[in-house]
Parts: sequence; C-alpha cells; structure tokens
Amino acid sequence: MSLLILGSTGTLGRQIVRKALDEGFQVKCFVRNFRKASFLKQWGAELIYGDLKLPETIPGTLYGITAIIDASTVRHSDFYAVNTIELESKKILIKAAMLAQVKRYIFFSFFNVQNYQAISLMNLKVQVEEQLKESNLDYTIFSICGFFQGLIQQYALPILDKQSIWVTQESQAIPYIDTQDVAKFTIKSLSLRAAKNRLFVLAGNYAWTSFEIIELCEKLSGQKSKISPIPIFVLQFLRQITKMFQWSWNISERLAFTNLLIEKKYFDTSTDDFFYIFQIGKNDFNSLENYLQEYFTSILKKMKELNEQKKDTNYLDSF
Repeated sequence: MSLLILGSTGTLGRQIVRKALDEGFQVKCFVRNFRKASFLKQWGAELIYGDLKLPETIPGTLYGITAIIDASTVRHSDFYAVNTIELESKKILIKAAMLAQVKRYIFFSFFNVQNYQAISLMNLKVQVEEQLKESNLDYTIFSICGFFQGLIQQYALPILDKQSIWVTQESQAIPYIDTQDVAKFTIKSLSLRAAKNRLFVLAGNYAWTSFEIIELCEKLSGQKSKISPIPIFVLQFLRQITKMFQWSWNISERLAFTNLLIEKKYFDTSTDDFFYIFQIGKNDFNSLENYLQEYFTSILKKMKELNEQKKDTNYLDSF
C-alpha cells in the first residue's frame, strides 16, 4: 500500500511517517521544503513536492497512491492563507483523490469542532469533514483533543528555565494523548474495514487541568514553577484588538480558543466503540505521567552531564 502523508514534518505527521515505514508501507511525503524534510528521506520515505498554498501542485502528487493521511494544519506564519490551506486546497485534494481512485482518506480534526464554528479554523475543519462525508471516498476522521508533546513548550521548559507560566483561573481539563499512540492507531485503521466512514475521538485516559500538569512537572523535575495568572477578560480584550489588524489575525485566532476555557464543556470522550473496533484497551495508551517522567529523566541527565563537563573544564583551566 502506498501512502501520501500531508503534514509529515509536523509533531504528529513525523510519527505517522515513522510508524508507517516500520510497518512496511511505501511512504510518500507531501512537502514544500525538501531541506527541512530531509530527515524523512533518511528514514526511507520519498519526498514529493506539494504546497497547499498552491492548489495546482496537488493532483500530480496522487499518482500511484492508495491512501491519503492528512495530518496538515495551517502554520502561524501562513495564517493569511488559512482559507486556501485549510479549505480550498483540501476540497481539491478530495476531488483529486476521487479521480485517482484513492482507497482511503484519513483526516485529523479537533474534538467537538462543530460546537466552536465561530472560530474560523474550527469552521474550516467542519467544512472539510462534510466534504469527505459527501464524497464517495472511504474515509476515517480522527478527532483530537490535544497532544502530550505540546505540553513541553507550554509547561516543562518554562519550569526548567525558571520562566513564568501564564495561566488563567478558568482551567479546562483536557484528555491529552501521545502522538505516537495516534500514529499507531492511524496506521492500524488502514486495515480495519469497520473503521471506514467513521469518526473516532482520540483522547487520553485522563483529563488534565493546567494546574495539575504544572504540579506533575514540579514533582518530576524537582523544581518549583513561577505561575503568572492572567484574567480571562484580558485575553478576550486582546482578541478584539488583534482582530482589527490583518497582520495580527493569527494571534486573534489563537486567542479565540479562550472560549474553551469559559464554557467549561465536558469532554465527552466515550471510546468504547473505538476500543472494540481497534481491539485495544486503556493500557495500550501511554500516560502523561510516563511521558513526562521519560522527558525529565532524559533532560536532567543531560543537564548533569553538561554541568560535570563544565566543572572539568574549569578545573583544567585553573592550571
């Protein structure tokens, strides 16, 4: 089976590429910068030029493709072209996939996306979901709540660097998941007939608030955090200001996600059907505790080695 993977250099996409290669799939990566994607070629993937900002580059990438895995999403630097990247190009991709008789199309969306269509990115995801459902393609949609990997930059690094962590008092609990688990289930879905034309929620076994994550990071790192609370109304005010200027639309869009904190909607992530179809259990998911434990153990070990090297250098320099 030949796979075309979009978003292959991203946090999730690269894990999907690695898992697909490990499972023996022929992997082609849709990329616009061959230099930045060179590590994928070293792994054994084939690089094919394509740019979602240039829809005319899409059809030619589908030659000989059996399945498409779309793990792409707009980058902050490309937010001016969000409609082209997230909707128009995806429509062309779906139509081209139909003409190329692609057997499966896997798409990643956000959890509960239909309830937040006032946020433009969410609205575009909904429209792509509808396009897939109305097509004659066999599709699988995975609805994501959040990734472990994003928590490193948000919480772990600031604690290690003794920098402030900005949080609001309105802390929504989110069931984050490891991208390696997502990649594992994504590749497995390709061989499951029951996964065709279905939407599955991919979520961790436990929903974490910001304060619980900070407490866990403090425990595992042995360091105290510097928490800087920020009122929710400040974020709302900043969103209104940043909406006024085109150059700050990407900031405004990110601030729009503060609605998730205000509404306090419960993450109804019932996954019994998913467990049954994929023949897995809760123990098949990595836990945030294990993920952060491995991260801090590795980082703290490297920091200790660097400190020892620095001491040795200073000792030699003293002679």
